[in-house]
Amino acid sequence: MPPMQPQTQYLHRFAFCANLTLMLWVALWQMILSPHPHLNHWIMAAVWIIPLLLPLRGMLSAKPYTYAWSNFILMFYFLHALTLLTIDEGERWLASVELLLVTIAFLSNILFARVRAKELGIKLQRLSQVERQERERFEPPKD
Repeated sequence: MPPMQPQTQYLHRFAFCANLTLMLWVALWQMILSPHPHLNHWIMAAVWIIPLLLPLRGMLSAKPYTYAWSNFILMFYFLHALTLLTIDEGERWLASVELLLVTIAFLSNILFARVRAKELGIKLQRLSQVERQERERFEPPKD
């Protein structure tokens, strides 16, 4: 794999730290700031942290696809924050911080994935090209 350019290394560190910061925030929230009143706070923290750990290995390896697909995981946290912002006044400030951290992680993941993929020469085909290839492959030729 070709070495990363200095700007790409910076983006990688920033994106990784943004994801790590979100993970730490979730742990802090679930264990100290506002633990669940009826459930074990260790278990709740684990439930919220484990999804964020799934892409960690690929993130450490600076794989652009890992950063891209990890955004699907971040959408759960984005929805969680938006939901709490609208329905729970007591945890609104916690949800605001979560929303900010998720947004930063999401945008930095996209930016790093695009820049690194360009460096590696990875290019996604346009949807119209994929559709044309699928049509040619599965539809019988017209006479």
